[in-house]
Amino acid sequence: MSFGENLRTIRRERGMTQEQLAEMLEVSRQAVSKWEAEGGYPEAEKLILLAKKLDVSLDRLMDNAVEESLPVQETAAAPATAGSILIPVFDGSKTVNCLSVKYDKIAFPAKKEPPFILSGIDRFGVFGEHSVILGWYEDEETVKKELHAILDAIEKRHSLYTLQYFSPVRFTAFGTAARVEKA
Repeated sequence: MSFGENLRTIRRERGMTQEQLAEMLEVSRQAVSKWEAEGGYPEAEKLILLAKKLDVSLDRLMDNAVEESLPVQETAAAPATAGSILIPVFDGSKTVNCLSVKYDKIAFPAKKEPPFILSGIDRFGVFGEHSVILGWYEDEETVKKELHAILDAIEKRHSLYTLQYFSPVRFTAFGTAARVEKA
């Protein structure tokens, strides 16, 4: 899907009118209509604000990213913590109580950024799901392997899963992830 189609779909998922979205962004309803009709794009600052207000990634807004979402609640056996599993993020800085896990292909990865991310959804709100990046991956096969290992842990009723296949990254001065080069 295109940016305009993505924006329209996400706006409708949130139960918002074009006018409500316009008010939220402090733009005219006509501007939102123009974006959805493929007549242009918002300026960069508005695009970032749009993603934040709609609680979605810029990738989801800008491109038809590959996405495979496997809700924990739909697996064969619920984990010991009644529908969630704890997963520490790639750098160990926090642990996410995941209700669902999914992976996405980054539409426009930075030069040295691995192209796939695994996200954990920790809550659902008025504006949709809230997700946290759990780790970055070099290829789709590896991120799927991690995803299926998580589902296996859930099936075995584990309450904690530690990532095994992610690519180590560091953050650049511009806030993008870059592969950690091996010495």
